[in-house]
Amino acid sequence: MAAASTSKRPEDERLPLGRTFAYGLQHVLTMYGGIIAPPLIIGGAAGLDSTQVALLVSCCLFVGGVATILQTVGVPFFGAQLPLVQGTSFASVATLVAIAQGDGGIQAVFGAVLVAAVIGFAIAPFFARVIRFFPPVVTGVVITMIGMSLTPVAANWSMGGDESAADYGSLQNIGLAAMTLVIVLLLSKVGNAAISRLSVLLAIVIGTLVSWALGIADFSEVGEGHIFELPQPFAFGAPVFEVGAIISMVIVVLVILTETTADILAIGEIAKTRVDSKRIADGLRADMISSIAAPIFNTFTQSAFAQNVGLVAITGVKSRFVVTAGGGILLVLGLLPILGRVVAAIPLPVLGGAGMVLFGTVAASGIRTLSKVQFSSQNLIIVAASIAFGMIPVVAEGFYDNFPTWMGTIFHSGISSAAIMAIVLNIVFNEIKLGNTKGGSVFHAAPPRMVKTEEIRSLREGDHFEAGKLIDAKGEEVPVVTSEQFTVALAEHLKACDQAGVEPELPDGVEKQEVLEAAEGVREPGAAPRT
Repeated sequence: MAAASTSKRPEDERLPLGRTFAYGLQHVLTMYGGIIAPPLIIGGAAGLDSTQVALLVSCCLFVGGVATILQTVGVPFFGAQLPLVQGTSFASVATLVAIAQGDGGIQAVFGAVLVAAVIGFAIAPFFARVIRFFPPVVTGVVITMIGMSLTPVAANWSMGGDESAADYGSLQNIGLAAMTLVIVLLLSKVGNAAISRLSVLLAIVIGTLVSWALGIADFSEVGEGHIFELPQPFAFGAPVFEVGAIISMVIVVLVILTETTADILAIGEIAKTRVDSKRIADGLRADMISSIAAPIFNTFTQSAFAQNVGLVAITGVKSRFVVTAGGGILLVLGLLPILGRVVAAIPLPVLGGAGMVLFGTVAASGIRTLSKVQFSSQNLIIVAASIAFGMIPVVAEGFYDNFPTWMGTIFHSGISSAAIMAIVLNIVFNEIKLGNTKGGSVFHAAPPRMVKTEEIRSLREGDHFEAGKLIDAKGEEVPVVTSEQFTVALAEHLKACDQAGVEPELPDGVEKQEVLEAAEGVREPGAAPRT
């Protein structure tokens, strides 16, 4: 296996078959709009007709399903064995559109993807060795930025997804998204754990039914076309290899490797499981081998989907086998175009409403990671500069239009921008100590962290906090009580020891009689008697 499988890993949990496929379907619905958008955009740019574009979509689903199964199940050297959904990367869309509009057309797209993926596969193991440069101050920034950069996607879906449509941004579309969002929140509040975990899926189903009743969802084209169809290798002809297109795609692959590394680290943080350089290398190799196979089966570069990282965080379902089931569903959708057309009929505003919660949850997970960081002046400036830099392409899409093409390709993504800035600044401020300010700076106004002696006098070796609870070395919870509750409990313990004829052990400086007297007035030993 790609990583040693043990029953103690959260991602190795096995759920009942029905729940496994229900949660897997939820993953598919969450990323469906994102996985079919690239072939629609690239196919349109290449001048393909509707039948050819439909073929691109089916191949995209099929390869995404196979890649997801490989990533989650894992074989030696391939697959991170984490709940990561794979699909066509949005990071490549702008570059592939430019290539598709050139003389080589869609064949040049497939040729560039094939060669760039081979190069990416070769450098994946070396890329994974930079794990030491991803401490919490870096991963927290990247995870936060993943959620923040995906928010415009949810907003666009909520408005309708097609800026040229007459109803784009209409109150009807936004209202449908808002309704879906409210349903997710209400179902999440329901006391039933199963309903809460399926809140996103149920909200999408309810939202789709409501939109169908209102005449918004259109299922009239579901019955048109083939019911079953196998993907044909090189259906568009032999790939064409153009040097310029290949160089552009190599840069894109570097960005994809950066984003996938960030997603692997993010899902590891959310699942509370160990992620090392070997596991990252296995995940990146799975990414790249899938990207090599992708153009053979008429589709594009593969990478982990950040929105599904948010779904893991919001549902708490960390099992990789749930995502394996989702990969199986994607594969079937790719073989059964009719099922894909059913899912494609879900209105984008419904997906947008669900996406608001999902993408926000990713950002919240990043903030939780940053809460572990000691905010010295260096770390504060790293976080501040990286997030601000990462937000530039999100809030100002044309910022890099006049820069060299290679630079725009790298920094057009808020995720890769923030990741690069955070990594570089972490090296400059935390790895290279020379020149660091010893006494703090204008960016650091917080007081030093201190703990009073009396706050730790009762702690013992092995005591630690988990989910807000104090746990001892044996894994048992240690109650956290007020001074008055402590006094009363200690007095009851002393009385029990007297009855058993056992000499009790008392905290330093505390006398037995003082405790018994204090308990009568419910006061802390050593404090003045209550009046």
